[in-house]
Amino acid sequence: MKITINNISVEVLAGETLIETARRIGYDIPSLCYAKGAGHKSSCMVCAVKNCTTGQVIPSCTTIPTEGMVIDTEGEEVNQVRTLSLELLLSDHRADCEAPCSMVCSKGLDVEKVLDLYDNGLLREARALLAKTFHLPETACDECKAPCEKACRRGTIDKAVSIRTILKEIATQPEESLAKDIDNSKPDKKLYLSRLGRFRNKEKEYLKKTVDTPSRCLHCACAGKKGCKLRHYATGQGIKRPRYDATSALPVMERTHIREDIWFEQAKCIRCGLCVYNTKNGFTFKDRGFGMQIMLPEENKPNIPEQLAQLCPTGAIYIKQTKEA
Repeated sequence: MKITINNISVEVLAGETLIETARRIGYDIPSLCYAKGAGHKSSCMVCAVKNCTTGQVIPSCTTIPTEGMVIDTEGEEVNQVRTLSLELLLSDHRADCEAPCSMVCSKGLDVEKVLDLYDNGLLREARALLAKTFHLPETACDECKAPCEKACRRGTIDKAVSIRTILKEIATQPEESLAKDIDNSKPDKKLYLSRLGRFRNKEKEYLKKTVDTPSRCLHCACAGKKGCKLRHYATGQGIKRPRYDATSALPVMERTHIREDIWFEQAKCIRCGLCVYNTKNGFTFKDRGFGMQIMLPEENKPNIPEQLAQLCPTGAIYIKQTKEA
Protein backbone atom coordinates (compact mmCIF):
# COMPACT_ATOMS: atom_id res chain seq x y z
CA MET A 1 0.00 0.00 0.00
CA LYS A 2 1.25 3.46 -0.93
CA ILE A 3 0.44 6.88 0.46
CA THR A 4 1.83 10.36 -0.15
CA ILE A 5 3.50 12.36 2.61
CA ASN A 6 4.55 15.91 1.75
CA ASN A 7 4.48 15.08 -1.97
CA ILE A 8 6.64 11.98 -1.45
CA SER A 9 5.24 8.57 -2.36
CA VAL A 10 5.99 6.00 0.33
CA GLU A 11 5.25 2.31 0.83
CA VAL A 12 3.52 1.67 4.15
CA LEU A 13 4.80 -1.27 6.17
CA ALA A 14 2.37 -3.69 7.79
CA GLY A 15 0.95 -2.44 11.08
CA GLU A 16 2.44 1.06 10.81
CA THR A 17 0.61 4.15 11.97
CA LEU A 18 1.02 7.45 10.16
CA ILE A 19 3.54 8.77 12.67
CA GLU A 20 5.70 5.66 12.26
CA THR A 21 5.62 5.87 8.47
CA ALA A 22 6.45 9.60 8.47
CA ARG A 23 9.29 9.20 10.96
CA ARG A 24 10.72 6.29 8.99
CA ILE A 25 11.21 8.55 5.96
CA GLY A 26 12.68 11.40 7.97
CA TYR A 27 9.80 13.58 9.16
CA ASP A 28 10.16 14.11 12.90
CA ILE A 29 6.52 14.49 13.90
CA PRO A 30 6.30 15.48 17.59
CA SER A 31 4.14 13.58 20.06
CA LEU A 32 3.71 13.52 23.83
CA CYS A 33 1.19 10.72 24.32
CA TYR A 34 2.97 8.26 21.98
CA ALA A 35 6.12 6.21 22.49
CA LYS A 36 7.27 3.58 20.00
CA GLY A 37 6.55 0.08 21.26
CA ALA A 38 4.48 1.30 24.22
CA GLY A 39 0.75 1.14 24.79
CA HIS A 40 -0.93 4.49 24.20
CA LYS A 41 -4.08 6.31 23.14
CA SER A 42 -4.28 9.59 21.26
CA SER A 43 -4.81 12.52 23.63
CA CYS A 44 -2.35 15.38 23.09
CA MET A 45 -2.88 16.24 19.38
CA VAL A 46 0.73 17.43 19.20
CA CYS A 47 1.23 14.83 16.47
CA ALA A 48 -1.46 16.40 14.27
CA VAL A 49 -1.22 16.06 10.49
CA LYS A 50 -3.63 16.96 7.71
CA ASN A 51 -5.38 14.43 5.53
CA CYS A 52 -5.52 16.45 2.31
CA THR A 53 -7.99 13.98 0.80
CA THR A 54 -10.70 14.81 3.35
CA GLY A 55 -9.41 18.13 4.68
CA GLN A 56 -9.37 16.80 8.24
CA VAL A 57 -6.63 17.36 10.81
CA ILE A 58 -6.02 14.01 12.47
CA PRO A 59 -3.74 12.47 15.14
CA SER A 60 -0.97 10.60 13.36
CA CYS A 61 -0.08 8.39 16.34
CA THR A 62 -3.27 6.32 16.14
CA THR A 63 -4.28 6.69 12.48
CA ILE A 64 -3.69 3.66 10.27
CA PRO A 65 -2.90 4.72 6.65
CA THR A 66 -5.28 3.82 3.85
CA GLU A 67 -4.49 3.38 0.17
CA GLY A 68 -3.93 6.66 -1.69
CA MET A 69 -3.96 8.85 1.43
CA VAL A 70 -2.33 12.27 0.93
CA ILE A 71 -0.78 13.66 4.12
CA ASP A 72 0.65 17.07 5.00
CA THR A 73 2.89 17.15 8.10
CA GLU A 74 4.39 20.62 7.75
CA GLY A 75 1.71 23.05 6.58
CA GLU A 76 0.54 26.20 8.35
CA GLU A 77 -2.74 24.65 9.54
CA VAL A 78 -0.88 21.68 11.03
CA ASN A 79 1.57 23.94 12.85
CA GLN A 80 -1.27 26.04 14.24
CA VAL A 81 -2.97 22.97 15.68
CA ARG A 82 0.27 21.71 17.22
CA THR A 83 1.08 25.11 18.74
CA LEU A 84 -2.41 25.48 20.20
CA SER A 85 -2.26 21.95 21.62
CA LEU A 86 1.09 22.66 23.27
CA GLU A 87 -0.11 25.96 24.70
CA LEU A 88 -3.17 24.31 26.23
CA LEU A 89 -1.05 21.52 27.70
CA LEU A 90 1.40 24.05 29.12
CA SER A 91 -1.44 25.83 30.90
CA ASP A 92 -2.08 22.58 32.77
CA HIS A 93 1.59 22.10 33.68
CA ARG A 94 2.61 23.97 36.84
CA ALA A 95 6.38 23.93 37.13
CA ASP A 96 9.55 25.98 37.01
CA CYS A 97 11.83 24.53 34.35
CA GLU A 98 14.74 26.41 35.92
CA ALA A 99 15.01 27.83 39.41
CA PRO A 100 14.68 31.64 39.47
CA CYS A 101 17.85 31.94 41.58
CA SER A 102 19.89 30.22 38.87
CA MET A 103 18.35 32.26 36.08
CA VAL A 104 19.29 35.61 37.61
CA CYS A 105 22.82 34.81 38.83
CA SER A 106 25.13 37.30 37.09
CA LYS A 107 27.96 34.74 37.15
CA GLY A 108 25.91 31.96 35.58
CA LEU A 109 26.07 29.69 38.63
CA ASP A 110 23.41 26.99 38.87
CA VAL A 111 22.52 28.05 42.41
CA GLU A 112 19.77 25.48 42.90
CA LYS A 113 22.06 22.61 41.92
CA VAL A 114 24.66 23.76 44.46
CA LEU A 115 21.98 23.98 47.15
CA ASP A 116 20.68 20.53 46.23
CA LEU A 117 24.13 19.03 46.79
CA TYR A 118 24.44 20.99 50.02
CA ASP A 119 21.09 19.72 51.30
CA ASN A 120 22.15 16.14 50.56
CA GLY A 121 25.34 16.59 52.57
CA LEU A 122 27.56 16.42 49.48
CA LEU A 123 29.72 19.39 50.37
CA ARG A 124 32.75 18.43 48.30
CA GLU A 125 30.57 18.03 45.20
CA ALA A 126 28.91 21.37 45.97
CA ARG A 127 32.33 23.01 46.32
CA ALA A 128 33.49 21.44 43.05
CA LEU A 129 30.53 22.97 41.22
CA LEU A 130 31.14 26.31 42.92
CA ALA A 131 34.82 26.18 41.88
CA LYS A 132 33.85 26.08 38.21
CA THR A 133 32.40 29.58 38.54
CA PHE A 134 34.49 31.28 41.25
CA HIS A 135 38.17 31.41 42.25
CA LEU A 136 37.67 29.85 45.65
CA PRO A 137 37.73 30.61 48.50
CA GLU A 138 36.46 33.92 47.07
CA THR A 139 32.90 33.80 45.72
CA ALA A 140 32.30 37.42 44.63
CA CYS A 141 29.13 37.36 46.72
CA ASP A 142 30.25 40.27 48.93
CA GLU A 143 30.05 42.72 46.02
CA CYS A 144 26.87 41.16 44.61
CA LYS A 145 23.45 42.68 45.25
CA ALA A 146 22.05 39.16 45.62
CA PRO A 147 19.44 38.97 42.85
CA CYS A 148 19.28 35.23 43.65
CA GLU A 149 17.89 35.96 47.11
CA LYS A 150 15.46 38.53 45.72
CA ALA A 151 14.19 35.97 43.19
CA CYS A 152 14.03 33.11 45.72
CA ARG A 153 10.55 31.57 45.83
CA ARG A 154 10.98 30.77 49.49
CA GLY A 155 10.84 34.52 50.10
CA THR A 156 7.19 34.57 48.97
CA ILE A 157 6.34 32.12 51.77
CA ASP A 158 8.35 33.38 54.74
CA LYS A 159 12.00 34.37 54.28
CA ALA A 160 14.34 33.90 51.33
CA VAL A 161 17.13 31.32 51.54
CA SER A 162 20.41 32.84 52.77
CA ILE A 163 22.14 31.84 49.56
CA ARG A 164 25.28 33.96 49.92
CA THR A 165 25.94 32.72 53.46
CA ILE A 166 25.59 29.09 52.34
CA LEU A 167 27.87 29.61 49.33
CA LYS A 168 30.55 31.07 51.60
CA GLU A 169 30.20 28.06 53.91
CA ILE A 170 30.61 25.69 50.97
CA ALA A 171 33.62 27.63 49.70
CA THR A 172 35.52 26.92 52.93
CA GLN A 173 35.46 23.16 52.38
CA PRO A 174 38.94 21.59 51.97
CA GLU A 175 40.24 21.91 48.42
CA GLU A 176 41.69 18.42 48.39
CA SER A 177 38.19 16.94 48.58
CA LEU A 178 37.18 18.33 45.19
CA ALA A 179 35.20 15.94 43.01
CA LYS A 180 36.18 15.77 39.34
CA ASP A 181 33.01 14.61 37.62
CA ILE A 182 30.49 17.36 38.36
CA ASP A 183 27.95 18.23 35.68
CA ASN A 184 28.39 21.97 35.12
CA SER A 185 25.68 22.47 32.49
CA LYS A 186 23.97 25.83 32.96
CA PRO A 187 20.38 26.84 32.21
CA ASP A 188 19.88 27.50 28.50
CA LYS A 189 17.91 30.73 28.31
CA LYS A 190 16.94 30.00 24.70
CA LEU A 191 14.73 27.11 25.81
CA TYR A 192 11.08 27.40 26.72
CA LEU A 193 10.79 28.54 30.33
CA SER A 194 7.81 27.39 32.33
CA ARG A 195 6.92 29.55 35.31
CA LEU A 196 4.90 28.60 38.39
CA GLY A 197 3.37 31.99 38.95
CA ARG A 198 2.19 32.82 42.44
CA PHE A 199 1.70 30.22 45.13
CA ARG A 200 -1.82 29.86 46.45
CA ASN A 201 -2.30 30.40 50.17
CA LYS A 202 -2.82 26.68 50.81
CA GLU A 203 0.33 25.89 48.85
CA LYS A 204 2.30 28.39 50.94
CA GLU A 205 1.12 26.75 54.14
CA TYR A 206 1.89 23.28 52.81
CA LEU A 207 5.41 24.20 51.67
CA LYS A 208 6.14 26.07 54.87
CA LYS A 209 5.25 22.99 56.92
CA THR A 210 6.82 20.30 54.74
CA VAL A 211 10.02 21.76 53.27
CA ASP A 212 12.66 21.52 55.98
CA THR A 213 15.89 21.09 54.01
CA PRO A 214 19.06 22.41 55.72
CA SER A 215 19.14 25.38 53.33
CA ARG A 216 15.33 25.82 53.40
CA CYS A 217 15.45 25.76 49.58
CA LEU A 218 12.24 24.64 47.86
CA HIS A 219 14.23 23.15 44.96
CA CYS A 220 11.75 24.46 42.44
CA ALA A 221 13.89 23.61 39.40
CA CYS A 222 12.42 20.63 37.56
CA ALA A 223 14.32 17.43 38.30
CA GLY A 224 12.93 15.87 35.11
CA LYS A 225 13.74 18.72 32.73
CA LYS A 226 16.62 16.91 30.97
CA GLY A 227 14.34 14.59 29.01
CA CYS A 228 11.21 16.76 28.98
CA LYS A 229 9.53 16.45 25.58
CA LEU A 230 6.98 19.13 26.46
CA ARG A 231 9.76 21.69 26.86
CA HIS A 232 11.61 20.41 23.78
CA TYR A 233 8.59 20.68 21.49
CA ALA A 234 7.47 24.01 22.96
CA THR A 235 10.92 25.41 22.13
CA GLY A 236 10.68 23.93 18.63
CA GLN A 237 7.36 25.68 18.05
CA GLY A 238 8.80 29.01 19.15
CA ILE A 239 6.91 29.14 22.45
CA LYS A 240 8.95 31.01 25.05
CA ARG A 241 6.44 31.52 27.88
CA PRO A 242 3.00 30.12 28.78
CA ARG A 243 0.32 31.92 26.78
CA TYR A 244 -2.58 31.09 29.07
CA ASP A 245 -2.97 31.34 32.82
CA ALA A 246 -2.57 28.11 34.76
CA THR A 247 -5.77 26.08 34.78
CA SER A 248 -4.59 23.23 36.98
CA ALA A 249 -6.04 23.04 40.48
CA LEU A 250 -3.43 20.50 41.56
CA PRO A 251 -1.16 21.61 44.41
CA VAL A 252 2.26 22.59 43.15
CA MET A 253 5.51 20.90 44.21
CA GLU A 254 3.86 18.02 46.06
CA ARG A 255 6.35 15.26 45.33
CA THR A 256 5.34 11.66 45.95
CA HIS A 257 8.11 9.17 46.60
CA ILE A 258 7.25 6.01 44.69
CA ARG A 259 10.21 3.81 45.61
CA GLU A 260 14.00 3.96 45.57
CA ASP A 261 14.93 6.92 43.31
CA ILE A 262 11.55 7.20 41.52
CA TRP A 263 9.36 10.25 42.23
CA PHE A 264 6.02 11.58 40.96
CA GLU A 265 4.98 15.25 40.85
CA GLN A 266 1.34 15.39 39.84
CA ALA A 267 1.18 19.10 39.00
CA LYS A 268 3.50 18.44 36.04
CA CYS A 269 1.30 15.68 34.63
CA ILE A 270 -0.54 16.32 31.33
CA ARG A 271 -2.63 13.14 31.69
CA CYS A 272 -1.33 11.50 28.52
CA GLY A 273 -1.93 8.07 30.08
CA LEU A 274 1.39 6.45 29.13
CA CYS A 275 2.05 5.56 32.77
CA VAL A 276 -1.41 3.98 33.05
CA TYR A 277 -1.28 1.96 29.84
CA ASN A 278 2.22 0.66 30.52
CA THR A 279 1.96 -0.54 34.11
CA LYS A 280 0.04 -3.43 35.59
CA ASN A 281 -1.64 -2.50 38.86
CA GLY A 282 0.26 0.79 38.81
CA PHE A 283 -0.97 4.25 37.85
CA THR A 284 -4.67 4.72 37.20
CA PHE A 285 -7.20 7.35 36.09
CA LYS A 286 -9.45 9.09 38.61
CA ASP A 287 -12.66 10.88 37.55
CA ARG A 288 -13.47 12.02 34.00
CA GLY A 289 -13.43 15.09 31.78
CA PHE A 290 -11.51 18.20 32.82
CA GLY A 291 -11.32 16.94 36.40
CA MET A 292 -9.59 13.69 35.46
CA GLN A 293 -6.32 12.99 37.27
CA ILE A 294 -3.56 10.39 37.18
CA MET A 295 -3.26 8.67 40.54
CA LEU A 296 -0.96 6.08 42.09
CA PRO A 297 -2.54 4.03 44.89
CA GLU A 298 -0.14 3.39 47.75
CA GLU A 299 -0.38 -0.38 47.36
CA ASN A 300 0.63 -0.10 43.68
CA LYS A 301 3.95 1.67 44.26
CA PRO A 302 6.04 -1.55 44.26
CA ASN A 303 4.77 -2.27 40.71
CA ILE A 304 6.34 0.84 39.15
CA PRO A 305 9.50 0.08 37.12
CA GLU A 306 12.28 2.64 36.81
CA GLN A 307 11.93 2.56 33.02
CA LEU A 308 8.53 4.25 33.32
CA ALA A 309 10.27 7.59 33.91
CA GLN A 310 11.65 7.37 30.37
CA LEU A 311 8.11 7.25 28.98
CA CYS A 312 6.86 10.30 30.90
CA PRO A 313 7.00 13.26 28.48
CA THR A 314 6.96 16.03 31.10
CA GLY A 315 9.16 15.00 34.01
CA ALA A 316 6.14 14.28 36.20
CA ILE A 317 7.68 10.86 36.83
CA TYR A 318 11.41 11.20 37.25
CA ILE A 319 14.54 9.60 38.68
CA LYS A 320 16.35 11.64 41.29
CA GLN A 321 19.80 10.28 41.94
CA THR A 322 22.30 11.71 44.36
CA LYS A 323 25.99 10.83 44.34
CA GLU A 324 27.41 9.32 47.48
CA ALA A 325 29.86 11.49 49.32
